[in-house]
Amino acid sequence: QVQLVESGGGLVQAGGSLRLSCAASERTISNYHMGWFRQAPGKEREFVAAIRRSDAYIDYSDSVKGRFTISGDNAKNTMYLQMNSLKPEDTAVYYCAAAYSFATLTSGLGNAYWGQGTQVTVSS
Repeated sequence: QVQLVESGGGLVQAGGSLRLSCAASERTISNYHMGWFRQAPGKEREFVAAIRRSDAYIDYSDSVKGRFTISGDNAKNTMYLQMNSLKPEDTAVYYCAAAYSFATLTSGLGNAYWGQGTQVTVSS
């Protein structure tokens, strides 16, 4: 019943910014822990950021800390990833995820719902 649709990806020069959106089915972001992952060509899927539903605790990957900001809007059923100071290493397909367990998001283990992904390409 959970549906997630990412948007906002595109081509940007190094140092630029993008804001990704994850449009979720009704009440999803208020009932699930939410997060973002990414997968670059030839690499494994990588954790980016997650927000815990119960207390809004946020966890970031060290590689994006200080540059990316995760947030959610319950009224709009939408989660965001503000991406600043983008680097070529950030190039990847970015996926929105929802899970009952916060550890599922931070560890990458366990079952989660996934969107179809949106491509982010950062040129140097």
